[in-house]
Amino acid sequence: MGESDIRLTAWVHGHVQGVGFRWWTRSRALELGLTGYAANKPDGRVQVVAQGPREACERLLALLTGGDTPGHVDKVISDWSEPSDALSGFTER
Repeated sequence: MGESDIRLTAWVHGHVQGVGFRWWTRSRALELGLTGYAANKPDGRVQVVAQGPREACERLLALLTGGDTPGHVDKVISDWSEPSDALSGFTER
């Protein structure tokens, strides 16, 4: 991790399970050089955790809210923090 790396945790609300949303998010994150994961939650949300340069994380957040995602995103709640642990690759959970 670089000195300027940051951690984005995004809670994506809407019709985002069973529509390829995690796969799509993984593809965008890898294109941006980010590490982390996208995980389905029992309440229907998808949790996205991404670490890397702030600019890349901000771009991923813009893509999540941009309207071109699979399914339908109603809202995204984001939280920014310091990277707390090293993540390898970007996985679907």
